[in-house]
Amino acid sequence: MSNSKDIFDLNQRWNERYQQNDYFYGKAPNDFLKSKSGIFLPNKKVLCLAEGEGRNSVFIAKQGCHVTAVDFSPVGLEKLQKLARENSVTIETVCADLKDYDMGQGQWDIIVSIWCHLPSELRKTVHKRVTDALKPQGYFLLESYTPDQIPKNTGGPKELDRLMTAKSLKLDLAGLKMVELREAERIVSEGVGHNGLSAVVQALAQKE
Repeated sequence: MSNSKDIFDLNQRWNERYQQNDYFYGKAPNDFLKSKSGIFLPNKKVLCLAEGEGRNSVFIAKQGCHVTAVDFSPVGLEKLQKLARENSVTIETVCADLKDYDMGQGQWDIIVSIWCHLPSELRKTVHKRVTDALKPQGYFLLESYTPDQIPKNTGGPKELDRLMTAKSLKLDLAGLKMVELREAERIVSEGVGHNGLSAVVQALAQKE
C-alpha cells in the first residue's frame, strides 16, 4: 500500500471478494480465537483489526463484550452488520485504513488481529500502536500465516513481506509480555478462503 492506486486496487479486490452472498471465510469464529474465549469476559472493550465480514467480532460480542470492528472494505462491514443482526448483537464498525486509524491510548481491554497481513513496515507501526492502545493487563491476540505457508496454497498472501514469524512478532511486540507464542502447522477450514494444512503463528500477549 505504498500509494493511493495500490490502496484503491487492494480495496477493490476485497470489496469484490465480499460481494458474494456467502461469507468468504464462513460465519464461524477462528479456531485459535475461540480457544481463548475465556479472556472475552462480559463488558470488556474489544477492538478487532481488519475484521472483514465479522465472524470473529460477532462471536466476541456474543460473550458480552463491547466490540469495535475496523476494516477498509465497506462491503465487508455491511455483511458484518447483517451477521450481527442475525445473532442479535451490536457491533460498532469503522471503515478505515489501518495506516490512518487512531486506536487511542490505553483504551482497549483486548485487541484482536486474525489474518491481518500488512506490509512489514506498516505492521511494525500498527503493532506499536496496539501496545500503546491497550489498557494495563490488556491482551493482544493474533493468528497469522508464516513464510512456510506460501507453497501450501491453502490461503493467505503470497508476498513474503506480509507474513510473520514468532521472531518478528517478538520484535514488533517488545512492549508486551508473551503469554503464548508458537509457530505450528494446523488444518484451517474457514469458508472458501482458507482450507487445508496451514503454517501459522499464534500469539497471546499482555500489557503489564
